[in-house]
Amino acid sequence: MTKLFLALFSSSVLTLSAAKQPNVVILYSDDAGYADFGFQPNCVEEMKKLTPHIDSIASDGVRLSNAYMTGCVCSPSRAGLMTGKYQQRFGYDNNLPPGYKSGVDLNVTFGVKHLQSLGYKTGLIGKWHLGYPEAYHPNKRGYDWFYGLLQGSRGYFPYDKPSPNRVILENSKPTPESGYVTDRFGDAACRFIKENKDTPFYLFVSFTAPHSPNQPKPEDKKRIAHISPKGRQSYAGLIVSLDDNVGKILKCLKQQGLDENTLVIFTNDNGGQTATGANNSPLKGKKGTLWEGGVRVPWAMRWPKHIQKGSTIDDPIIAFDIFPTVVEASGNPIKAEWGIDGRSFLPLLTGKKNTLPTRALHWRQHGSRGSIAMREGDWKLIYNRAQAGSKPELYNLKNDIEESQNLADKHPDVANQLITKMQQWEAQMVEPLWGPGSPGKPAKTKKNSQTTK
Repeated sequence: MTKLFLALFSSSVLTLSAAKQPNVVILYSDDAGYADFGFQPNCVEEMKKLTPHIDSIASDGVRLSNAYMTGCVCSPSRAGLMTGKYQQRFGYDNNLPPGYKSGVDLNVTFGVKHLQSLGYKTGLIGKWHLGYPEAYHPNKRGYDWFYGLLQGSRGYFPYDKPSPNRVILENSKPTPESGYVTDRFGDAACRFIKENKDTPFYLFVSFTAPHSPNQPKPEDKKRIAHISPKGRQSYAGLIVSLDDNVGKILKCLKQQGLDENTLVIFTNDNGGQTATGANNSPLKGKKGTLWEGGVRVPWAMRWPKHIQKGSTIDDPIIAFDIFPTVVEASGNPIKAEWGIDGRSFLPLLTGKKNTLPTRALHWRQHGSRGSIAMREGDWKLIYNRAQAGSKPELYNLKNDIEESQNLADKHPDVANQLITKMQQWEAQMVEPLWGPGSPGKPAKTKKNSQTTK
């Protein structure tokens, strides 16, 4: 950002603490590819014009070029984002099994609980996937209104007899099966915005799109006819419906006179699922891996008069940073007793700082015998411990975003320093409470094979 912009910015923007608390809308897609949105530099040509509304968030605001989730699959990534903590601190390495009699530890406080105490009305629309029993329900964890499903996925068209965890609930009440699911979530978001326009609100719109099954609307097929193969085409159909509903929500904010004072965040829950059509170029790996293609995500934000249009943030940002950033944007302090791992990146958004101090970011799946990775500065260390014969691998992401040149032998001092920090971090974590790596269920050993992009 130029010195001229910083000067203009500091003279024209009110002090945040003196301004009205901003509304917050998080638009969260599911299993989307890194290169499948027009605002991404590596977006393939056939997809470039399919996401104009999502792209507008970046053009009207900022793109985050080094953005991450805390997990490489759906449920853990949500747990980290919503609590502001590494989910491995409370045994959440793995996806929550359907119908499992648990969820995020009841002793762990969700960020929205704190936002409620700061005067925010809170809403969750769409996918939950963080607990099925009543005590783990969204309404019990800090969301004033819930409109969505408890399980991790469902079909996009009405079921004849939906299961209890796949039916769309309004709070705890099942709703009739009608309409296309992505449209229903977009409509519900607009309803929440209209009903709460006179109070600060925090709305998390957790779309299931473009998670499988690939079931686009028939009327969208003409818009995606140029895409091949057919599997990729159907996936693209879910993307265009996602974009339509993002546009619907952005339009609703403007119609209600709320767009100027609403921080809008668009991102995705983990790396793209290439098996169902996602494209993660130029990244290696996909959903379920700790390569960049499993944890690095598209991310754009808009907040008029606070974020410079068309700007880029290159500092590594991770999902559990959202909660402290929202708190600071509301003019309130971040309390030490919350015990969060995230930090606010508000100074980067507002242009007050060009960079923040370097820190280590960590990932792990399947417990202490599963894959583990960390990033510090430009260096990425990854150790796929469940693969036979594997060793720690070192990459310089600034020069090698594709993770194609293992530098562990060339820079053993760097590798050893990161290994030590990785071990220190893991010593603070606990083993998974369910799934691979949990007591009695060791992580499965895999043959060492080349992971494709």
